[in-house]
Amino acid sequence: MSTVGLDVGAVRARFSALDVPTAFFDGPGGTQCPDSVIDAIAGYLRESNANLGGAFATSRRSDELVERAHERAASFLGCRPEETIFGPNMTTINFALSRTVARGFRAGDEVLVTRLDHDGNVSPWLELARDLDLTVGFVELDDDTTLDLADLERKLGDRTRVVAFPLASNAVGTVTDAPRIAELAHRAGALAWADAVHFAPHGPIDVAAIDVDVLLCSPYKFFGPHLGLAYGRTELLRSWRPYKVRPAAGEPLGHRFETGTLAHELLAGFVAAVEYVEQIGWEAIRAHERAIGERFLAGLPERCTLHGLPTMEGRVPTFAFTVAGVRPRSVAERLAAAGIAVWDGDYYAVEVMARLGLAPAGAVRAGFVHYNTAEEVDRLLAALERL
Repeated sequence: MSTVGLDVGAVRARFSALDVPTAFFDGPGGTQCPDSVIDAIAGYLRESNANLGGAFATSRRSDELVERAHERAASFLGCRPEETIFGPNMTTINFALSRTVARGFRAGDEVLVTRLDHDGNVSPWLELARDLDLTVGFVELDDDTTLDLADLERKLGDRTRVVAFPLASNAVGTVTDAPRIAELAHRAGALAWADAVHFAPHGPIDVAAIDVDVLLCSPYKFFGPHLGLAYGRTELLRSWRPYKVRPAAGEPLGHRFETGTLAHELLAGFVAAVEYVEQIGWEAIRAHERAIGERFLAGLPERCTLHGLPTMEGRVPTFAFTVAGVRPRSVAERLAAAGIAVWDGDYYAVEVMARLGLAPAGAVRAGFVHYNTAEEVDRLLAALERL
């Protein structure tokens, strides 16, 4: 079955990884890669594998690839190429950039994070607080898992330096009002520091429209290889003193924060992943995801309790639920035996699970992306009915 505007069969034909009986609802932990991404990685290793700055052909091709990867990153995030930064993963980049900005912090300064965050945008600030005698405050959730913006307004103060928040929850799928959060942060003189890891496969990102100062995401969540990607506003990147080796070039600007040699073959895969998403188109992706998300919500068995928004308004198609009388791990194992891949646990969303009273076992998480089909959703619902 296809949603108008998206030929799901044609999409799936581009993924050899999907040519198996498994229904992959594990996308929130990492999506499958289209063959074009795999071919780009292998092609680089066969034809261009070299370090940068050499006079010979493979090195020149590697130089061109790095430049092209930053250009594609800029088109994906809505910024300039020199404002993009690559690294091994989002969390590693976040630890590095948070320590960089904190060179200008003083004891008693404050960072606000949210109960909706993945811990990759919480623990870097908690560790900084231990090192520098900072304060970390938590913005609360409403009962429906939306962020309490009134609580954010109350907690902002003249010592708040950063407001760190997600564009979408990796646990319950809730989308935040990112432009409003950025506006409130800036009004208080704080930086808006966004985690877009979970939102990135579900909709377009425009850092200028959101008006964030820093944004981080992970290409392996949007059909690419294991990498981290960040955006930093030009004025900020120029004002920060980076942690880097002395001979490393300071230009392009984002390069100051790319320590060591990048994984060039993965950059080739990243370029192919962005090109793939652009070929499919966000309008078709979002329409299809909404349709299969609504299908899931309408058919969820009564003994399953959904934790999060009950409709597709204000969310992405990521669903956390529990099954009466069955532990989340047991649900995941029994679904796996039926050829259905889901997650269980807390998915590093420590605060969300605590707020919902689901710790330590967490919940079952099924995450849909555009290569999932209505028939696969029906398989999942039928399997849950049989539990």
